[in-house]
Amino acid sequence: MALPDPNDVAAYDEELPKHWVGKPPPLQGRIEIRDYDPAWPRLYEREAARLRAILGDRVVRLEHAGSTSVPGLPAKPIIDIVLEVPDSSDEATYLPDMEAAGYVLVIREPQWFQHRVFKGPDTNLNLHVFSAGSAEVDRMLRFRDWLRASAEDRQSYARAKRELAARDWKYVQQYADAKTAVVQAIMARAQAGSALSLDRLQSSANTPDSE
Repeated sequence: MALPDPNDVAAYDEELPKHWVGKPPPLQGRIEIRDYDPAWPRLYEREAARLRAILGDRVVRLEHAGSTSVPGLPAKPIIDIVLEVPDSSDEATYLPDMEAAGYVLVIREPQWFQHRVFKGPDTNLNLHVFSAGSAEVDRMLRFRDWLRASAEDRQSYARAKRELAARDWKYVQQYADAKTAVVQAIMARAQAGSALSLDRLQSSANTPDSE
């Protein structure tokens, strides 16, 4: 979900309970942004192994996403993971096993890509669950891959994150929504860069090898 004005606390007070399973937790202080920690990928790998053990062939796609997946990028110390299952709306096929393993469903957004969010049994994480072939997962991974490749946009995003984290917010979703403009600008460059790379690959494939 995203609201048009991240400063409109009343709108978040009204909207967030529609998506949270239980009461949406207010922040207890300012957003914490830490320098990149090389331990973050290891925490993801540990969680990925656990999820594969729980779900087996119900795991269609599993990826480390968000800022902790980008080396050198400051981030909230929360591991973002994206998981595709065959049908995320069919909770009976995965939710009981995940709850038995200690995962807790905290967000349910059927109107937005059948999105679900779980918190983990020990590691501080956001596990985003989508149906197989989700365009939103493609977008998240394109954003990640571009930030890994572009030092300039990595620095731009880091500046925006630190500036916004220094403000007082009631909910973390307000901080996330306040990043919309910079995320959209970076995504536009990522899409343009992907299109250019594809054009170069196609051009190379169509060029006869010189002897």
